[in-house]
Amino acid sequence: MNELTAIILTKDEESDLPRCLEALDGFCETVVVDSGSRDRTREIARKYGAAVLEHPFESFGTQRNWALDHNPFPAEWLLFLDADEVATAAFRDTVRRAISEASTGIAGFYCCWRMMLDDVWLKRADNFPKWQLRLLRNGRVRFIDIAHGQKEGAVEGRLEFLREPYLHYAFSKGWSAWVERHNRYSTQEAADRALAKATIRDALVANPSQRNTALKRLTSRIPGWPLLRFIHTYMLRGGFLDGSAGLRYCAMIAYYEFLIQLKMREVSRKT
Repeated sequence: MNELTAIILTKDEESDLPRCLEALDGFCETVVVDSGSRDRTREIARKYGAAVLEHPFESFGTQRNWALDHNPFPAEWLLFLDADEVATAAFRDTVRRAISEASTGIAGFYCCWRMMLDDVWLKRADNFPKWQLRLLRNGRVRFIDIAHGQKEGAVEGRLEFLREPYLHYAFSKGWSAWVERHNRYSTQEAADRALAKATIRDALVANPSQRNTALKRLTSRIPGWPLLRFIHTYMLRGGFLDGSAGLRYCAMIAYYEFLIQLKMREVSRKT
């Protein structure tokens, strides 16, 4: 059995995928799970030696679980990356060390990223570190959908943290693509935050995935939250120290939260 396989979910990723795959060359087997690309994504993946699977996209949680069930390389460990993410040398070394030293009781590792904009690390503007379960032991984790994304569902074992980040180029396709994508995301986030229940106790749990979900659901109900989010991130968290990139990012995140609040009202009126 291989030690590690990287799984990348794609759709129309010909511009970002080469950089992602180049960073994984010689590091592990790679599987690209494509959901109907109309560009050269699948061709590029095969050029770099990746196995290519095709499956219609329903949701991120469903797609990740499908990838777990149909992975042609039955490695002990699986690493999920997006096409606009890059595993640096330091991150790869940290992954190697983590999986070689992991006890059998460890089911996976939360990973964090460096959000990049115009080659600037948005360390403060993006509230680094943020955690997602990306490195997991095969057969020990399943995913569930939440809002526009996913989080871990059933987990057999305990979860640890990798402190070394990978790089995330969320703006690689430009601001227009970012706005279009987050308009869709805001609709899904609004439905989740308007209908789901959360308490202060939920926001105080140790698990970062559960805590962040609860905080989003609670803060979204605060009047003026988009402006408060900007003040908190740009001024109190030091986003201004990230320069003009930090200002642009904080402003757009506040706009994103504004869209969510507008759509939450629409959801509430219909229920």
